[in-house]
Amino acid sequence: MKPSLLLSLLFSCFHLCYCAQSYDAIFSFGDSLSDAGNLIVKNPSLYLTAKWPYGMTFFHKPTGRCSDGRLFIDFLAEAFGLPLPPPSLKPGQDFRRGANFATTGGTVLDYSFFQRRGIAKSIFTNGSLDTQISWFEHMKPSLCGTPQACKNYVGKSLFVVGEFGGNDYSAFLFSGRSMAEVRANAPKIVNGIVKGLERLIGNGAVDLVVPGILPIGCFPLYLQLYKSNNKNDYNRFGCLTKYNRVAFYHNQVLKMKLRYLQQRYPQTRIMYADFYNAAMHFVMNPLKYGFTNGALKACCGGGGPYNVNLDRRCGQKGSNVCQNPSTFASWDGIHFTEAANRYIATGLLRGPYANPPIMSS
Repeated sequence: MKPSLLLSLLFSCFHLCYCAQSYDAIFSFGDSLSDAGNLIVKNPSLYLTAKWPYGMTFFHKPTGRCSDGRLFIDFLAEAFGLPLPPPSLKPGQDFRRGANFATTGGTVLDYSFFQRRGIAKSIFTNGSLDTQISWFEHMKPSLCGTPQACKNYVGKSLFVVGEFGGNDYSAFLFSGRSMAEVRANAPKIVNGIVKGLERLIGNGAVDLVVPGILPIGCFPLYLQLYKSNNKNDYNRFGCLTKYNRVAFYHNQVLKMKLRYLQQRYPQTRIMYADFYNAAMHFVMNPLKYGFTNGALKACCGGGGPYNVNLDRRCGQKGSNVCQNPSTFASWDGIHFTEAANRYIATGLLRGPYANPPIMSS
């Protein structure tokens, strides 16, 4: 065989193997990192994500997404030739090729859990994981008629379950609770994610992407709220160490539980999404990703060293917005820019930010 023909065949095989993964639909659950507009459906005037400059880069108008443009879930949908999953609460949408159930402020644990502990002041939505799965279960009969049809349809869909947990921990931290109490609740939060995954598997889900939480000690919001005069409170990249430890511990517990879940349900394909290291790569080497303004300062905000001011938040009077969001990793101090979301999605599809990568057999 001619070398040129052999190379051509090898390239074709690689290309086919790489692109073999396909889905009929994509369903997303989560919080503000995934919300495509569910929070603002009923009362858009209440929320800043319904105001300019949110959405300025891609949609050229606010959509309820907590970014200047597309989210990581939008890029995943595009990679599989699917439409951007529309918000599930918005009427008149076609959900046959996917739906986005995520809502800003979404938690793993129900509102009553936080209420009983007196830490519910930062929880402003009832869109917990259980609630979002209930929305899916209510929608499911309209997507597939018979049990066999539903089994085929759901089994050929991609389920992205998270990021979940960030708002649960924030409820404790913003209420001034100790790190020991926060850490003690991590297993309960992770177990809540696992129960949600089992519920989706019971509904026929086969391929599930499960993100860990981000290094919150690197968020401009946290850096502003909990800034310290003690240099030992920071790592060499400028992040608050003790808050990152919370996220790291959560992710370690989650990965252990996901390994157990994969063994219990061998017919499934459970993919851990490593949001933590994705974000840390932005922090450690921002120039590699084109973030000439770094990862510890928000593109849109109210001034100061991190461009974060709770009295002049992004979208409020007196806030400012950068000219080129693609040079920032952080959009508003707690959410990513479209540029950062694109890198994360690419890392989920091809590696190294998913184990295994979504586009692997």
